[in-house]
Amino acid sequence: MNEHDRVVLLKDLPNAGLALGDVGTIIHVSSDRAAFEVEFVSLDGHTRAVETIGTDDVRSVTARDITHARDIHAA
Repeated sequence: MNEHDRVVLLKDLPNAGLALGDVGTIIHVSSDRAAFEVEFVSLDGHTRAVETIGTDDVRSVTARDITHARDIHAA
């Protein structure tokens, strides 16, 4: 996975208000490729969270995925 790739979160991150299945975009890859900075954006274009996430906690988006909307609450 590389910068600008879309990824799917594989676990809940309750402190960030994120849930398994949320979709984000990689904005930085660590030099050792062990972690990503991932930006999660609401459907109206506002950044909801930017989190450092281990490579085992996200997967690439595939052609079989579909976007699903959920209501987010202020953390």
